[in-house]
Amino acid sequence: MSSVLKFYNDKALGEIEARNFKVFNDRSLEKIPQLARLSDARRFEMKVVSSVLPFRVNEYVINELIDWDRVPDDPMFQLTFPQRGMLAPDSFERMAELHRRGADKTEIAALARELREELNPHPAGQLDMNLPRMDGEVVEGLQHKYRETVLFFPSQGQTCHSYCTFCFRWAQFVGDKELRIASSQCDQVLGYLRRHPRVTDLLVTGGDPMVMKTRNLAQYLEPLLEDAGLSHVQTIRIGTKALTFWPHRFVTDNDADELLDLFERLVKAGRHVAIMAHYNHWRELETPIAREAIRRLRETGVEIRSQGPLLAHINDDPDVWVRLWKTQVQLGIIPYYMFVERDTGARRYFEVPLARAARIYREAMQHVSGLGRTARGPSMSAGPGKVEVQGVAEIQGEKVFVLRFIQARNPEWVQRPFFARYDEEATWLNHLKPAFGEEKFFFEDEYEAMRAGNG
Repeated sequence: MSSVLKFYNDKALGEIEARNFKVFNDRSLEKIPQLARLSDARRFEMKVVSSVLPFRVNEYVINELIDWDRVPDDPMFQLTFPQRGMLAPDSFERMAELHRRGADKTEIAALARELREELNPHPAGQLDMNLPRMDGEVVEGLQHKYRETVLFFPSQGQTCHSYCTFCFRWAQFVGDKELRIASSQCDQVLGYLRRHPRVTDLLVTGGDPMVMKTRNLAQYLEPLLEDAGLSHVQTIRIGTKALTFWPHRFVTDNDADELLDLFERLVKAGRHVAIMAHYNHWRELETPIAREAIRRLRETGVEIRSQGPLLAHINDDPDVWVRLWKTQVQLGIIPYYMFVERDTGARRYFEVPLARAARIYREAMQHVSGLGRTARGPSMSAGPGKVEVQGVAEIQGEKVFVLRFIQARNPEWVQRPFFARYDEEATWLNHLKPAFGEEKFFFEDEYEAMRAGNG
């Protein structure tokens, strides 16, 4: 077996060449050659939507991942290119009218800011409940929602190799500093961690921290190896889409070897390093360089876990998830989460009713082995915590959703089951009503008290 794998990898490496990173955004949309295949009307719609929601795509995605013979229905095209339905009809028409009459950039930008405010730019209490404080001051660039886990947003990593059209952190990428979470204050971040010995997990996120040079990432992670006051931080998670959008980061980029060496040193020092890879479709795993990147990462001793939301137009089909999870297990990736599309940004275009999401998840689970059944879901990352739809049941003559917290602001809520009245149209936690005549869910009063106290 090892000789077969070596032959495959040698062959794959022979086909992989280093390439320059070339990216397109809303200002260079018309320079993408393949878009000439599309109608003028569709290209205009893209221009309108990209005036409000962020757009960025690179040549690797365009040339290697999108099947242009299937556009606009191709899932990777839907994942990266703006579509008319991503804005509400009235919002679309208001912005379209500005473009039709040749409005100046200032007027377009002003309307864009107004429309973005209607899209819930920071869901689940990100700007009022999750911001930690130290000595009475907010620690910029951190989110601390759950007791054991701190999220860190390094300023050098607040972009991505390409943008997902469904992204729940889209507000990071629209150039509005008031909507952005980021920090380059390494000492302040590490100081906060020293003061919180119950924190075991540091999640470096963005944007995408893998757009950073290795030397910049190292300045945040190497102190974890050198400072005894940080020994309680045992797990380092890296949230990234680079394994899909730019696997060259781990293979042919100038500092790829340096990056892998950093991960290997962290692992050898006893830290658990987990690459939290965002995958939405099995197509993302098919290219030789994507598989080589996975192989090289696993050789360092890091663990790769996969997560991603269930999305209309992209993967709302159990067969897609079956193939995705089976391929991931084959490649040594651990299926981790199936999320529900968050209530932000282009939600209205991508959301799938919870009842249907539960059916898709259940049908997919029936066709994978136990190693693929590690994926939890469908899970809503809502204000109170991560709420999993465990299924639909009939109890005492009432049809209900069976729910539980996988993670919660109050750890006492975790794993506690609760029930909501069945609703075929509901797509998010706040659409659900308690079952069995109850007025409130068990956590609501405490959660409202937390919101009132911003903590």
